[in-house]
Amino acid sequence: MRIQLKFFASVRESVGSAGETIDVPADVTTVGALRALLVARGGPWALALAEGRALRMACNQQMCDANAALRDGAEVAFFPPVTGG
Repeated sequence: MRIQLKFFASVRESVGSAGETIDVPADVTTVGALRALLVARGGPWALALAEGRALRMACNQQMCDANAALRDGAEVAFFPPVTGG
């Protein structure tokens, strides 16, 4: 399955990329499993996407949680929570 990744704000700065397209193994079927796959890359990926870190996720431009199902061609975005005043 091929997934389009997008990274915003501090996540983009940490991983050094605004996005990429990756082929994921068949057992990666949720956004949470995709996040774990990226964390397993280590280094800045592990720090930026670590479990427990405040992080928002969207799949196909819809906010989602870790249980959201992935489909071939999905666009998944990772970004920090936004605050304002």
